Amino acid sequence: MELTLQDKPDDSSWRQALALYREAFPAEGRKPDAILERMFKKRISMLATGIEEGKMKAMAICGVLAKPKLLLIDYLAVRAIDRGQGTGTRFVSMIAEWAKSQALDGLLIEAEADDTQENETRVRFWEKCGFLRTEYVHQYIWVPEPYRALVRYFEPERFATPDGEALFRHISEFHGRSFR
Repeated sequence: MELTLQDKPDDSSWRQALALYREAFPAEGRKPDAILERMFKKRISMLATGIEEGKMKAMAICGVLAKPKLLLIDYLAVRAIDRGQGTGTRFVSMIAEWAKSQALDGLLIEAEADDTQENETRVRFWEKCGFLRTEYVHQYIWVPEPYRALVRYFEPERFATPDGEALFRHISEFHGRSFR
């Protein structure tokens, strides 16, 4: 699989990524297309894609946080037909290698924290990719479900125990810029 990153996606890549995004996330669980497009125009996010045999197998919408120096993975999706085959794990690993090459300290994501089997399966995927779940559970005012931050530091010995509340301040700031 080949990783590509674009801060202003070309039309073909964006169409394919948008189709995959819509397949993976229900309308009520995703940002509106216009918001995503504005994020690219404002250069606060980038599109990561995993291409194999000419097909987009995975996509992620990411943003670089200046402080802490982390790559926030806002959304990540793998084609339904490619799930359960290690595609997502390989894709996250490739994104991590890119982030290291940019002198970033790690990766950050947020995952739904409701106690359901589906959410636990997602968190286990991220843990398999080297992420640590934080204890703090964040409740946004505009969505009903609670969220938990998970972080993967490339050199964990350099960092204290992850502070979920502090990480959510950075995640919330990113989301705020997305909607402005």
